[in-house]
Amino acid sequence: MAIRRSVFKSLLAAGAALALGAPAMAQQPVVLKFHTFMAPQSAVFLDMHVAWMDKVEKESNGRIKFERYPAMQLGGTPRDLYDQAKDGVVDIVWTLPANTPGRFPRTEVFELPFMMSNAEATSRAFWEYINTMAKDEYKDVHLIALNVHGPGVIHTKDKQVKTVDDIKGLKLRGPTRFVTKLLGSLGATPVGMPLPQIPDSLSKGVIDGAVIPWEVVPSVRVNELTRFHAEFDPKGGALYTTTFVTAMNKAKYDSLPADLKKVIDANSGIETSAWLGKVQQSNDPKGRKTAETPRNTIFTVTPEAAAGFKKTAVALDEEWVREMNAKGFKGQELLDGARALIKKHTK
Repeated sequence: MAIRRSVFKSLLAAGAALALGAPAMAQQPVVLKFHTFMAPQSAVFLDMHVAWMDKVEKESNGRIKFERYPAMQLGGTPRDLYDQAKDGVVDIVWTLPANTPGRFPRTEVFELPFMMSNAEATSRAFWEYINTMAKDEYKDVHLIALNVHGPGVIHTKDKQVKTVDDIKGLKLRGPTRFVTKLLGSLGATPVGMPLPQIPDSLSKGVIDGAVIPWEVVPSVRVNELTRFHAEFDPKGGALYTTTFVTAMNKAKYDSLPADLKKVIDANSGIETSAWLGKVQQSNDPKGRKTAETPRNTIFTVTPEAAAGFKKTAVALDEEWVREMNAKGFKGQELLDGARALIKKHTK
């Protein structure tokens, strides 16, 4: 008799589950794969990516869960990340548009030398610019955020850079097309390469130095592999910045129930872009501190010395405008618009 009652209860439970059907299934967590090239111990991954994912998980009451894959753990190269999101190989990526030169031409305006003010304001400007002046730039994905890092710094193994003349003859890694153009115009041999290749290239003498912001220095051991660092006095402007995109597969976003779309939306847009930029630049002092050792020398390029760099930068601005015009865009209008937005958002 007890056995019959047990079987009867089991059948009732099974029937109840079937009756619930879709609502019960709807409560299953949505698992999203997040993929990036940043190292798992890097400040970017821990303070930006992990913090963002934790916030989304919490606000979804656990109905969104992330599988977290730093350091290209799902395969491919950093250059593949955008297409991995576009094609649905992964769900969300954080990557550099500059990894595929020429693919996102209107984005490059923010990577022109001496363009940025600070990362928070410039990230706000970047988001507004894309959504008002270049709406189809990232049409293949669902945009979550657009941000930039803090001011770029020149790091060298054997020679201190103080003026434009000190750049000549050095093999320097550049992160973007126009930064490598700037280095070449100043007499260096520019070498384009993704961030993870820097340590090995410095160790083997493939490059004499690299330009990267302070915050990423420890994660690629540039504080150990170089001895000289040249940062720019803010009064003279920031040498450069790099743009980043947080992108989600369109079909995956569209498949989410309305309430989970709202959670993603609440953690997307101009405020999220500004937060990412602010957090990234806030780690510059920590990165700089790792180079404050007896064997390392940190030099501040004066506004007067920066004028020599800016003189070359003007020609690059003009080159970018001509390129945009040739592509059917209004180059000068885009350049002026980006500058106006940076000024608008800079406090």
